[in-house]
Amino acid sequence: MKLPLGKTYQRYLFREVFFATLLVLAAFLALFGFFDLINELGDIGKGAYRIQHAIIFVTLTLPGRIYELMPIAVLIGSLFALSTLARHSEITVLRASGLSTRELLMTLFRVAALFAFLTFIIGEFLAPPSEKLGQRIRLQAQGTALSADFRTGLWVKDENRFINVRTVTPEAKLLGIRIYEFDDQQRLQMVSEAKEGEYLPTSEWRLNSVEQTILEHDAKGQPVRGRVAHQDEVMWQSALNPDILSVLLVVPERMSVWNLMSYIKHLSDNRQKTQRYEIALWKKVVYPLAALVMVALALPFGYSHNRVGGVSLKIFSGVMLGVFFHMLNGLFSNLGIINSWPPFSSAVAPSAMFLLAAMGMMWWVERR
Repeated sequence: MKLPLGKTYQRYLFREVFFATLLVLAAFLALFGFFDLINELGDIGKGAYRIQHAIIFVTLTLPGRIYELMPIAVLIGSLFALSTLARHSEITVLRASGLSTRELLMTLFRVAALFAFLTFIIGEFLAPPSEKLGQRIRLQAQGTALSADFRTGLWVKDENRFINVRTVTPEAKLLGIRIYEFDDQQRLQMVSEAKEGEYLPTSEWRLNSVEQTILEHDAKGQPVRGRVAHQDEVMWQSALNPDILSVLLVVPERMSVWNLMSYIKHLSDNRQKTQRYEIALWKKVVYPLAALVMVALALPFGYSHNRVGGVSLKIFSGVMLGVFFHMLNGLFSNLGIINSWPPFSSAVAPSAMFLLAAMGMMWWVERR
């Protein structure tokens, strides 16, 4: 006989999974925050960088950590809550009262949907600016400027111009600028060198101490002479802007969807590879939905109620599954870049594999 359960069990289950997930997430943040702070101790003393700067920096990176760890926390929190309910035979009572697996899964999906929404909001609006602010405070305190990982600095293609910047400061000011301008026949027309450049609210750069070498060509397109012009200040229009330069301060996986789309368009317009950033874009869309996959994966564990060491074993299993999921995310991103896989496939593959595993486990549990 099916008993009328009403909505009480849904609220109870929602509350148990929600608070268990928050507890796990808080524990993870404390653990990772501690190790991040230990890692920063080696840089204390560089310039004006002190322990208070390290604490501020680590604190500002926590939203990014929340974004990374949320699906794993949902998995372990769901495992803990469901295993505890199973240990007290509460899941058995609910099923005996007529609660189907589908109804139980729908309740878990409601909790997961809330965490998925929070993951997206944090990853889109909180983590990117917080990460950039943390990097800026850290670099300013150390008294160093951010430079691209190349001996010759940062290179950017903008239509018929190639731009070389020696260093980029945390305030997105350019130092040591060299601009090579070509015509439609790929002939070098002018080389401009500037001491520094500052981005203005008018969406243009103000270059200071500019030296321009202008080349003149003969009828065959060969350079025949050049002349040099000096100017104290030049206003320069370019597609290069602080949002594009922000890729030097924030890794693609921590950028917002809008910034990723903007940078992908910039690379595409200049016929440059966009694979890594397209994968990061799809991961930003797919990753929050991993919370739904995690509760589906945790549900079969709730149907067993072994009392001796059961909860501990399931928590350990959840940690291992979470670590494996995190490793697969990184692995498929790298494999996608190396093998030129479709960006969507590279981003969705880990979640799809775990979803298939969850469906297989639920099918096996239902047949027992």
